[in-house]
Amino acid sequence: MLHTIELTTTKRDEMRDITREVISLVQQSGVKSGLVVVYSPHTTAGIAINENADPDVKHDVLLRLDEVFPWKHPGYRHAEGNTASHLKAITTGTSQTVIIQDGKLLLGRWQGIYFCEFDGPRHRQCLIKIIPAPDVQKFD
Repeated sequence: MLHTIELTTTKRDEMRDITREVISLVQQSGVKSGLVVVYSPHTTAGIAINENADPDVKHDVLLRLDEVFPWKHPGYRHAEGNTASHLKAITTGTSQTVIIQDGKLLLGRWQGIYFCEFDGPRHRQCLIKIIPAPDVQKFD
């Protein structure tokens, strides 16, 4: 089952919590056991799992990514001027996989799933693939 979450980001760099949308899709699917893959088909956006209790964590992560990958650098050659966005997306990665057990995502107490925008504002898509576990029969 493949689903698409449509997003419109509002800042150059932002971490959008999409946990509720993913949970809703898993619940609607009826899958009780399996995997969900959350994927960004964009070269300047990523997917991360991290703390979703304290909003300061998102701020601090984005701040540090800007320090490590500054928007402007004299050595950058990419004509579009968004090399930092590509580097941030490579660092976060394009996907995350979460286990589904008893119809629920097995996320830690403080974990959330984030769509990470690094070249916004833009209209984006996030693909969600729900993979049911195969039925396994035990033989005596």
